[in-house]
Amino acid sequence: MTFQVDPISPVELDVNWLIVTIAEEDNFHPQLQKIDDALNGQLTRLKENGDLTGKSGSVVKILDAEGIAASRLLVIGLGDPAKLERTAFDKAAMTAIRSITEKEYRSAGVVLNSSATHDVNLLTQSEIWAKSIVVGGFGQGLHKAEKDRFSLKDVTFVIESASVEPEVKESVARGRMLGDAINLTRELVNRTPDEMYPESFAARARQVADEYENLKCEIWDQKRLEDEKMGSMLAVARGSDREPRLVIMEYLNGGPDAPTIALVGKGVTFDSGGYSIKPSQGMITMKCDMAGAATVLGALSAIAEMGLKVNVIGMMGMVENLVSGKAYKLGDVLTARNGKTIEVHNTDAEGRLVLADVLSYAADREVDYIIDLATLTGACVVALGMDVVGLFSNNDDWSNKVLAAAKSCGESIWPMPMFDEYNELLKSDLADVKNIGGRWGGAITAAKFLENFVNETAWVHLDIAGPAYAESSKPHQEGGASGVMVKTLVETVLQLK
Repeated sequence: MTFQVDPISPVELDVNWLIVTIAEEDNFHPQLQKIDDALNGQLTRLKENGDLTGKSGSVVKILDAEGIAASRLLVIGLGDPAKLERTAFDKAAMTAIRSITEKEYRSAGVVLNSSATHDVNLLTQSEIWAKSIVVGGFGQGLHKAEKDRFSLKDVTFVIESASVEPEVKESVARGRMLGDAINLTRELVNRTPDEMYPESFAARARQVADEYENLKCEIWDQKRLEDEKMGSMLAVARGSDREPRLVIMEYLNGGPDAPTIALVGKGVTFDSGGYSIKPSQGMITMKCDMAGAATVLGALSAIAEMGLKVNVIGMMGMVENLVSGKAYKLGDVLTARNGKTIEVHNTDAEGRLVLADVLSYAADREVDYIIDLATLTGACVVALGMDVVGLFSNNDDWSNKVLAAAKSCGESIWPMPMFDEYNELLKSDLADVKNIGGRWGGAITAAKFLENFVNETAWVHLDIAGPAYAESSKPHQEGGASGVMVKTLVETVLQLK
């Protein structure tokens, strides 16, 4: 795929598809007006007839665009320009790209609008379009004989003035790198459990690290995990014939005075629920239970590709949670890496057991900040739905930084309470803590459980159980893995550099 930025007139660009935006306003922006003039007022007539509304996500296609060099024209609606935010622009851009990548086309042109549109400026637009072009042409049909999603080969970003070309090129490059990172995350999550298991994920992580000089990869095997006394994580792995792995990736490019951030990912490559076994309907998508780890790997690939001057350590705990004679059982008492004992009341609450040991290791590394990501609880989906990530934290300043990063890149996060009263629900008669807190407030008690393993380190837990995996497609989103939070992680790191 090639990207170029060109101050060419949009009516002169010879491509398979020319894409241009329209907002809900009286007048066309200058670039759209040029196109309308070349089409002898066809867009004006469509608008007068109510067929070109500019409503957010609305798509109008002109398949025989006589009067312009492009073969076809797509006009995508943005809604009210006074209220347009990055999330809505992102959805509109993804809708536009997905609407033309169901068939194979070689080339497209995207007309950038330099007019101020609330908080979506020219550079934000170009980054979002580049990311959307990369992501929107990549489907989940990895094993289909006939593809149903096709990447564009050549894309031109049309600008009004050559003076902004260097800045737009930089934004396009950033968007492309984010898109590649999101697609890496999506691919890993979409792979079948027979393809993606702890050892194969670790091998893929090493492969990614080998692409970048400043990205180092260390993999802990079963024996090393035993030596490190990761008893909580090892218990979850016992039921599988496949050994667990801890993947540690270091990108230390910020120098000794820069803060160090640990990104911790839950990597349960398949979750049967163990002896607290899931029903078939609940198990069918459980290849996605390693989305937290895949998100960390995707974010690290983008950070390394961008060459950011930051210090980041990725830690991904990889296990399978299966049923066998060796599997851990309800009533077992486990000893985590930090010495805390855990009474098992549900073997399907396994992700927190994996994270407990990895978080403990992150805290022992004396990093400045921790973010963990996990498809942790159905309770978070009940609370926030399928499109919003739950945020839990022990530090308001760190929480606010992550929330601000998510907002600035258009991803939806909502902060959840962490009151000490929830600790009462985790008390055990036999051990320091239980691994579940009962029926109520399940997402919060899961977070409170994790809090036992971070010491005093500033920590944010992101429960991505809803947004990480879409069970069906939408106009702006492919079904399957979404790659949610890759952008937020990169943006958080950027803000701290």
